[in-house]
Amino acid sequence: MASSYANTPESALPAQQAKGLTPNQEQQTQQVVKDLNEPMYRPLIERYILDELKAVRQDQQALRAEYTEKIAHAQLETADRAIVYTTDTINNVFFIITATASILVLVGWNSLRDVKNKVEDIVNSRVSAITDEYEARLKDLEEQLRGRSEEILNNQKKITITNEIHSLWMRANLESDFATKVEIYDEILNRKPEDVEAIAYKADALLELGDTQEAISLCNQALEIDSDYGYAYWQRACAYALTHEHSDALADIRMALDYSPNLRNELLHESAFASLHDNDSFNEIVNG
Repeated sequence: MASSYANTPESALPAQQAKGLTPNQEQQTQQVVKDLNEPMYRPLIERYILDELKAVRQDQQALRAEYTEKIAHAQLETADRAIVYTTDTINNVFFIITATASILVLVGWNSLRDVKNKVEDIVNSRVSAITDEYEARLKDLEEQLRGRSEEILNNQKKITITNEIHSLWMRANLESDFATKVEIYDEILNRKPEDVEAIAYKADALLELGDTQEAISLCNQALEIDSDYGYAYWQRACAYALTHEHSDALADIRMALDYSPNLRNELLHESAFASLHDNDSFNEIVNG
């Protein structure tokens, strides 16, 4: 004991004596403090967190109770409104039934049989009117469909004829035999009798075969259908030139050039006009 006090500083002795600790006890206390691994205030923090969690849970329970109460009140109000609306509706229906019954009595319908008969008459008349209306609409619709079907069939027929005529024209253009050309033009005219172009080209083929009178007749037929068709005048002029009817030929040449000016380039190349090359009027037309 004497050696311990001897090694302790004199300034520390009063403090140790004030605490009531011996130097050995003080050293042990300091050693325990040094050996501590965690702060001593950690339990206080954990207690604070637990208290806060408890407070939050209590607030949530209070909020849930408050909203449950509000929802319950809202549902009760909605139910009350629905009951009131239903009650008012039922009352209105009863009022309407009562008023209707009163009106029926006033107008003299004293029995349910009269009411039934009257209702049946009204329903039958209404049904008849509706039936007649829809029958008329159905009839109109059937007529429209029939007309549309006929139109479609006619269009298909026209398309078929047009395709056939187109094929016949291609055959005629490729054919070199004029007698066969005439037959092809006849097939075209069987499908389209008023085709002035086919009539004029048939007249041209007949001229090549030497049948001038038939060619003139066909040209007249074409001009009756279309008096403005210049090529018909041209073919008739060729026929007149071949029969040496020069005045008629020159007149038709002028008409042909009026309606088809592009034929002027063919004047000197047309073999049928060979007899007109020495004609002054013809040369004036060529040089005009």
